[in-house]
Amino acid sequence: MKMNRWFAQTINRLRLVSLTVLAALALCASVLATQALAAEFPQKAVTLVVPYPAGGATDVIARLLAEKLPAVWGQQVVVSNRPGAGTTVAAEAIARAPGDGYLLYMTTAAHTISASLYAKLNYDPLKDFAPIALISTIPLVLVTTATLPVDTVSDLVAYAKAQKNGLSMASTGNGTPQHLTGELFKAKTGVPFVHVPYKGDAPMLTDLIGGQVQVAFVTLSAALPYIKSGKLRGLALAHPTRALALDKVPTMTEAGVAGFNAATWFGLFGPGSMPQALRQKIYQDVQRIVADPGMQQRLLEMGGEINNSSPEAFQKVIDTEVKNWAQAVKLSGARVD
Repeated sequence: MKMNRWFAQTINRLRLVSLTVLAALALCASVLATQALAAEFPQKAVTLVVPYPAGGATDVIARLLAEKLPAVWGQQVVVSNRPGAGTTVAAEAIARAPGDGYLLYMTTAAHTISASLYAKLNYDPLKDFAPIALISTIPLVLVTTATLPVDTVSDLVAYAKAQKNGLSMASTGNGTPQHLTGELFKAKTGVPFVHVPYKGDAPMLTDLIGGQVQVAFVTLSAALPYIKSGKLRGLALAHPTRALALDKVPTMTEAGVAGFNAATWFGLFGPGSMPQALRQKIYQDVQRIVADPGMQQRLLEMGGEINNSSPEAFQKVIDTEVKNWAQAVKLSGARVD
């Protein structure tokens, strides 16, 4: 009887060991397969999705990468602009894509706002995306049309409150950092702004310059040439320090709105199912391009701060941003159904 029990226990132990060995072998095979996939990537053209129309800062940075990556990859990189619904149209397409690296996503801080701002989303902004690289951060600047009779932030607040219907506040779309920053500014100063969303920088700036809308928070890179040419008036930079490229425009704190800082970042993602080895491979290739002096000079000329952060560092930024923007959404009362 004891012999039978010992024999059965021995068989069970051997079976357990066999299963453990098989699982370990399967894991090793899977790791080797994903490493091989990463080493061989890419074998065909790669599509880089941008959730805004052509011409904005996100599009410009995406095209700078798309221009230089073929020399590293030996394959074409195609930029696909898919604007709509505050970046959520493009984001949903990425969330549903296979994680093989052939569909990548260049987006902004709007991605970390979505979870708090939208009542319903057909994807999870965190679980369904794999951070690859944080490229750059660019502060926002408060601008008005050149014909608006204001020269300072205090002028703007007083003028807006004196208007029966307030002033129209443009943004690059519902749920974008520009939209939410405007809502926070409204909550902090009490200005009666009426939000007018656009599908990206280019159409918004066209109407701002033409006077169809009156006020907006704009990425410094997009606003800079129009402020310098006098087509727009820069009132204040939502940043702790003045920008060298716009040194006569005060910070928000200097303009009387203490501690009001806002920026948007530009980062590269893949679908959430993308293997770690492939994420690292793509990051390393992108990192080399962003580290190039010519690329860095171009980003600095856009008013950007260069991050060039790894997937792990980018994930930490995302975690912090999600919390910060969630608080901002709550304070502003902004909501998109």
